[in-house]
Amino acid sequence: MPIKTIVEVGLIRITETVATTWVIMAALAGFSWLLSRRLSRDPELLQVAVEGIIEAIDRTVRWVLPVHSELVFSVIATLWIFLAVANLIGIVPGLHPPTADLSTTAALAVLVFLSVPWFGIRIEGLGGYLRHYLRPTPVMLPFHLISELTRTVALAMRLFGNIMSLEMALLLVLVVAGFLVPIPLLALHIIEGLLQAFIFGMLALIYIGGAIQTQEHRRQSQRKEAA
Repeated sequence: MPIKTIVEVGLIRITETVATTWVIMAALAGFSWLLSRRLSRDPELLQVAVEGIIEAIDRTVRWVLPVHSELVFSVIATLWIFLAVANLIGIVPGLHPPTADLSTTAALAVLVFLSVPWFGIRIEGLGGYLRHYLRPTPVMLPFHLISELTRTVALAMRLFGNIMSLEMALLLVLVVAGFLVPIPLLALHIIEGLLQAFIFGMLALIYIGGAIQTQEHRRQSQRKEAA
């Protein structure tokens, strides 16, 4: 599906994907700001719902990453919430999910790719983190590097392929059957969009958690040996 260009001035080109992403970011930021100004000890339904979502994300992060979960919570929570909204924005007539554009999913995958060494270095230091590429033997160095690159590509392609195929299926049904049939398909769209957001965020959490827990496990083993 071709990406529509909205504004083009010289080398600067703002596409529909970029504009939709900006709208989602602004909407989430505005919603968070407004909600934070209305927090109450006697919460309304909206506050209860949002607190339930945040608590569910926090429990999931702590379940996967019991150690240092507070460090990665904000990243994973932001990623999950953004992806859920981005995947479902296609339900709004005239809008297309930015995650149906490979450039968006590639950028998110690169963000996850960079987050792994970022958190690993914060916890273990640069030297300690880089040494894990040489374990259990230096021969594993190229395999570690290839593994991180391939899983980044797979992360981007998986989300892009699933959201793009979902959009194409919805368009085909609309063309063939008109607007009477899509109610069940919209439900499927919502479920699939939320599922893909969950999978992407969970994989990101596992990748980051793997680096953190590997370093923490090694530090604990060293402490036991020293004792």
